[in-house]
Amino acid sequence: MTKQEQLKKEILDKTKEYYELVHKPQQTKEFIAGKSRVNYAGRVFDETEMQYLVDSSLDFWLTYGDYSKKFEKQLADFLGVRWTFLVNSGSSANLLAFYALTSPLLKERQINRGDEVITVAAGFPTTVAPIIQYGAVPVFVDMELTHFNIDVTQLELSLSSKTKAVMIAHTLGNPFNIKVVKEFCDKHNLWLIEDNCDALGSMYDGKPTGTWGDIGTSSFYPPHHMTMGEGGATYTDNPLLKKIMLSMRDWGRDCWCESGIDNTCGCRFSQSFGTLPKGYDHKYVYSHFGFNLKVSDMQAAVGVAQLEKFPSFVEKRKENFTKLYNGLKDLEEITLVEKQPLSDPSWFGFMITLTDSAKFTRNEIVEYLENSNIQTRNLFAGNMLRHPMFESLVKNEEYKVVGDLPNTDKIMNDSFWIGLYPGMGDDAINYMTKRIIEFIKQ
Repeated sequence: MTKQEQLKKEILDKTKEYYELVHKPQQTKEFIAGKSRVNYAGRVFDETEMQYLVDSSLDFWLTYGDYSKKFEKQLADFLGVRWTFLVNSGSSANLLAFYALTSPLLKERQINRGDEVITVAAGFPTTVAPIIQYGAVPVFVDMELTHFNIDVTQLELSLSSKTKAVMIAHTLGNPFNIKVVKEFCDKHNLWLIEDNCDALGSMYDGKPTGTWGDIGTSSFYPPHHMTMGEGGATYTDNPLLKKIMLSMRDWGRDCWCESGIDNTCGCRFSQSFGTLPKGYDHKYVYSHFGFNLKVSDMQAAVGVAQLEKFPSFVEKRKENFTKLYNGLKDLEEITLVEKQPLSDPSWFGFMITLTDSAKFTRNEIVEYLENSNIQTRNLFAGNMLRHPMFESLVKNEEYKVVGDLPNTDKIMNDSFWIGLYPGMGDDAINYMTKRIIEFIKQ
């Protein structure tokens, strides 16, 4: 072993020692009902994540590198897709996925400004933001209150001659009705983007969510199913979309050379592009108005370690969901989310909705739980059309709505969710169940 190798081994051994001393006690400390904070989500990690992170930092490559390539391949293998692309957040993944569909390379299927995209208003804003930022028109349809996903009976009502795509999320890990949505998209030659940020690991009819549409997206922000701090990914089986996303992620360049490598095509100085001089350096030819959305290799290193644990994360989420469901299912004042038929969800959170006969408000039960050290969350924006960001937009010009979205407003007013992430043990699950029952019976 060289001195360099010996020194690296010592550093990584010390990193493990540091984890054991500092972080492990926090991960394994005893739960004390009423005193321990029950967070809705959190990181679950061990010394491996820290060792991979330090290993990457010692190489000091910093930008997209070996760990990034390894993660992309392993995630693609896990999902059963041909290509994945690491980006710096789930929001950037949605941005890249949508903007890929605006590429002139798609010809008559290109989304142009003024074209329409079917979506929902109950969810996280960055599923919708790229549509508006580009100048396309989101068309909002309502939700259904059993699985808390898009009401597929409204799809045909939302269709027009300008419709080009459907872009929706799987709510809190529960797949939307992919069969109906996919048939609708295929029938009308529409693109389908699956926002899979809250559903990584979910299955529908034996196939992973995020892989049914043309592009899927993921987020690796700390509360999500796995983390690399900040980070996200897009994935596809379509070779043309692969080419476009690679270009747009990396500044819009036409060249596909990996970072630090030149002249992969062997004709770097012999091609013609646009009205550029013949032989203009291919590394600096741009075929799209793109972005720089790459992650650092240190983030990817953490992701590689997380992906190794990921199947156990999914199973723990399912176990915790079942325990919460069984503990709360008999309460008449609340409605619990039901899993989508044909699906096996990798749950992100546990959705609870007050029935119309409940004698208390959502804010009253949420305040009670928060005061009991139980963290809660609304379904993100609730109805994002009611937020200040829509005040500057003109309805029926810059966005459209099918009906009055009564179920979306019901979710906004009466729904909330609690956590079930893998760091939760039975004590935390039982404590949340007990507190909810106590509040309702009071």
